[in-house]
Amino acid sequence: MPPTLYRDTGYSLNHLVEDIKVGRIGLPDIQRPFVWSAAKTRDLFDSMYRGYPIGTLMLWETGAEVGTRQIGMESAERAPQLLIVDGQQRLTSLFAVLTGRPVLTKSFEQRKIRIAFRPEDDTFEVSDAAIERDPHFIPDITTLWLNGYQPSVRQFFERLRKASGEDLPDSYRDTLEDRIHRVHGLRDFRFQVLELGASANEEQVAEIFVRINSEGVKLNQSDFILTLMSVHWEKGRRQLEDFSRAAVDPAVTGPSPKNPYLDPSPDQLLRVAVAVAFRRARLQHVYNILRGKDLETGKVSVERRREQFDFLAVAQDKALDLTSWHEFLKSVATAGFRSRKMITSDNALLFSYSLWLIGRHHFNLDVSALRPVIARWFFMSHTTGRYTSSPESQLESDLGRIASLPAGDGTAFVVELDRIVSANFTGDYWEISLPNRLDTSSSRSPALFAYLAGLNILNAEVLFSDLRIRDLVDPSSGMTGLVERDRLFHRRHLESLGISGARQISAIANMAYVEWPEAERSNADSPREYWPRITQAFDPQHLARQTYWHALPVGWEQLDYPTFLERRRQLIARVVRDAFNRLAGERREYVPATTEDLIAAGESQTTEFKASARWNVHSNQSDAKLGKIIIKAVCGFLNAEGGILIIGVDDNGDVLGLENDFSTLGTQQNTDGYELFLRQLLDDSLSTPTATTVRIRFPVVNEKIICQVIVAPSGRPVFAKPGKGGGEASEFWVRVGNATKQLYGDDLVKYQGEHWG
Repeated sequence: MPPTLYRDTGYSLNHLVEDIKVGRIGLPDIQRPFVWSAAKTRDLFDSMYRGYPIGTLMLWETGAEVGTRQIGMESAERAPQLLIVDGQQRLTSLFAVLTGRPVLTKSFEQRKIRIAFRPEDDTFEVSDAAIERDPHFIPDITTLWLNGYQPSVRQFFERLRKASGEDLPDSYRDTLEDRIHRVHGLRDFRFQVLELGASANEEQVAEIFVRINSEGVKLNQSDFILTLMSVHWEKGRRQLEDFSRAAVDPAVTGPSPKNPYLDPSPDQLLRVAVAVAFRRARLQHVYNILRGKDLETGKVSVERRREQFDFLAVAQDKALDLTSWHEFLKSVATAGFRSRKMITSDNALLFSYSLWLIGRHHFNLDVSALRPVIARWFFMSHTTGRYTSSPESQLESDLGRIASLPAGDGTAFVVELDRIVSANFTGDYWEISLPNRLDTSSSRSPALFAYLAGLNILNAEVLFSDLRIRDLVDPSSGMTGLVERDRLFHRRHLESLGISGARQISAIANMAYVEWPEAERSNADSPREYWPRITQAFDPQHLARQTYWHALPVGWEQLDYPTFLERRRQLIARVVRDAFNRLAGERREYVPATTEDLIAAGESQTTEFKASARWNVHSNQSDAKLGKIIIKAVCGFLNAEGGILIIGVDDNGDVLGLENDFSTLGTQQNTDGYELFLRQLLDDSLSTPTATTVRIRFPVVNEKIICQVIVAPSGRPVFAKPGKGGGEASEFWVRVGNATKQLYGDDLVKYQGEHWG
């Protein structure tokens, strides 16, 4: 029989309150924004008063001995022996009401929870001005415990007597006092408590929490690390929370973390500090590191725990430094991103900050050298969705790429980051992948925001105006909302052509920041009618600049709508590429990645290696089943952000070549025969033809021929067909981080809705 991880016990409310007061039980939420409403607290007291069950509390032994000092705190700050895992909001409510301690609201105001009680009908209410004046209420039940029971009861009856003008009947008075006494007696209310032993690890605690929590809330790794900080380094947790609070609290003036991009949370800032301190992104290992656990022997050492917290403290100081924070944000602005409306991935922002800090403190780069390289990195990672799927795995891979570089060698750091950027921003990305990703009507597309960022970098003007687009999206300019994106082919004109549906009418390639002349604001004419009318008075050079910025093909007004959309997507991608090249500074044009660079950058969200497509390197013979692996990989890229499949390179990046694959091709044992095999395999096995989305090339690396399959993202879902024998369902694959994952049922439907809108 396995050992029991918990003991079932009971605590009175008064016992819990006293243990919280003396610090034996840690209740960190009393210092954090209170997310419950006062009405929920009222209902909690009502349930207790009526004897209803209010759920089980779960406490977790921290392993801290009595009197253990918290790291970095004064001697009075002792590590709690028990921490509340489930029931923090309930206990925060009860503790605040019984002790009169204020809670912190979402707007960071100190406010007391005031619950009123009306003895005549046994009702609890949230106290307000009307209740304060009503003598039939005890307006704040806190007085029953804080000011003394008897004085509070006497005061209540005196108010009631004055209001009625006569003495109360004894029987009536006895009934009311009995009910008030029942409220006062709630301090002895017994809670069922599960105490988890210190031997329970975080995975077990999380599993128990999910199984007993009726709301199904899940605990994640950052929850456990923040919990561990509450036990051993409360000061560090408070620093994270103070920084997060100052970023949003309107009462905070002067230097602060406020910014136009995001409202950081403690767990997000924690991830930054962890990446800097331990070069880790997966938090499951960090939790054990901070416990002082030797990952090989499993032994926990107090000394090791202190050392690891010291590492984290140094990194956290760097992450919370306001100068560093705002210098990093300048990199984001340099990349053309001006507001949170343009940010679709907080991870791209925060992980780029981690790399900025590593470049600044480990590789000794000054802020002026860091700004352009981090601007390029953020532009790439946000545009390609690098940290959207399996973000921890991807960041861990990126941190691994720079781990072997010599400390203090800023040049090596810049070169390595640029190598990864160029491996993602290939010529095929600009010519195939990005135009395909623009084939959507989503107003939250990273590809759309890349174009908007590019227009900001190029200092572009609004169409038919001298207003700058960057001013319209920068919240500090005071001009946001003056001009919005509008359709170049008007809705009514398209509907007259039989074109309907938001995806077609509001396609990204049909939208532009445009300020219509007053006489044109309500017209529904075709472009061939309104374009000459509006532009006839424009200076030709000015018009040429605007048609370039807004990616308008030559003679666009004469094109049919589908042709216009296709050509404009290509031109939008070209504008984005030109803007990105500006971030390269003196180089003027970003250096394209070689095949060697792609291999050196390793597998990622957009790169995958396969040793072979026909020859099994383990059994040393031809294997037709390998074709299905190729189909799965290409299908996954088509349904995600696109990517490059490299055949003839193993998982470690070792170049094997295609010699064995060629030997299985019969009479045409060369690249032509191999391409023919791949094309036929893909066309026979995928639900959509790949002629326009897949390119095949055969570079030579280390004197060996390999195959690059460059895959653009598809504008619609693509399925892998069942085999020739039938009996199998079509399969939907998608690239997630460094792996290709099959989706089914609700997950498949949800993904399709979110990805293609």
